[in-house]
Amino acid sequence: VKEIDKIKKNRDERRAKISQPLDEEVDHGHPNWEFAQMIQDYRRDLNIQPLSDSETVRDHRICVCVRKRPINRKESNKRILDVLTLPSKDHILVHEPKLKVDLTKYLENHQFRFDYTFDQHIPNDVVYKYTAQPLIRTIFDQGVATCFAYGQTGSGKTHTMGGEFEGRDQQYSQGIYAFAARDVFDLIASPKYSGENLSVHCSFFEIYGGKVFDLLASRAKRRVLEDGKACVNVVDLKETHVTGVGGVLAAITEGSRCRTSGQTSANPHSSRSHAVFQIMLRKGRKLYGKFSLIDLAGNERGADTQSANRATRLEGAEINKSLLALKECIRAMSMNASHIPFRASKLTQVLRDSFIGEQARTCMIATVAPGQNSVECTLNTLRYADRVKELGPDAKPAPPLTTESDLAYMHQSLRSQGARSRCEASSTPYHRK
Repeated sequence: VKEIDKIKKNRDERRAKISQPLDEEVDHGHPNWEFAQMIQDYRRDLNIQPLSDSETVRDHRICVCVRKRPINRKESNKRILDVLTLPSKDHILVHEPKLKVDLTKYLENHQFRFDYTFDQHIPNDVVYKYTAQPLIRTIFDQGVATCFAYGQTGSGKTHTMGGEFEGRDQQYSQGIYAFAARDVFDLIASPKYSGENLSVHCSFFEIYGGKVFDLLASRAKRRVLEDGKACVNVVDLKETHVTGVGGVLAAITEGSRCRTSGQTSANPHSSRSHAVFQIMLRKGRKLYGKFSLIDLAGNERGADTQSANRATRLEGAEINKSLLALKECIRAMSMNASHIPFRASKLTQVLRDSFIGEQARTCMIATVAPGQNSVECTLNTLRYADRVKELGPDAKPAPPLTTESDLAYMHQSLRSQGARSRCEASSTPYHRK
């Protein structure tokens, strides 16, 4: 009874916290108070029903979702407007401030639909539940699963994949990497797979400037070659045998220290490489299943790099080239095309087996910044994600995920970590008339 009362209290506090910005009067001293008033008036007419923990997890071969990060302290000090609204579990609205020729201010409202949308109050474990967790069973069915985090630099990709930051230190136990590893080991220990003699191995490498570097071998350069069976291999890539979640977290910590980062106009500590963390199941020496978790480099517009040096501009060009190739590969996969252009970049070449075969499953998490100053980059990210999997207003939802014993085991494992209580407190839907 006490636990129920505690959940109810947290739910009421969350509802009050979410509804407060909509009810308070607009500060007319704000430099953009007219736009703030327009956005507030628009939101008042919406019946906002965000994603809740009780929603059914659906089965997607390709899942595309969007995560909105909260306004940070720097944006708050500059009084940047929040121009993103998530009216439902699968829609997102962008309120783009504009000026007419006669300097009249108005809003252009852009609407997008995806499989799931996560607001700034949704924690990492709930994002994991709807995105990467359904892919775990794929690798136990001897398939290949892939999860990407894509978005503007500084929009929360590394936070989503790796975990929350406390100062400059990242808590890797609270990211998708750790949640996926935890469920893999829980399933291996379950009665269904305990007799399969499966072992878990992990590798961690980055793709920077079209070259591959092994993050578990002091960033040693590696070659990517295709063998006689048309399988793409990273030569001499170090694989670490791990026996528990602690070993996975140690490998992530070691590799993250070596990852390439740099200063950009949007983020002083921007990730400038694609980081690929792979969890592999092996039966003896034979590959049984593989899960690739990828923190993509932050995309930037060409206009944002005009003041940068030549090296930074070349970095940005290489990043955008690989992201374009990735989009085309996923689109070809979704349309069951006979040809998949995986040789267009080093990233897609390394991930060739992620796009081929009926046992391949992919999830993309597009992270977006809510600020008015990032609206163009946010629109670019949403258009990119929309092109990957175009969901029209009349598209039918995917079927629910089938209830199997191993999936039930994973959900029980997640609940035992305390995720359910946090979800009740942070993701209860609210209604506005």
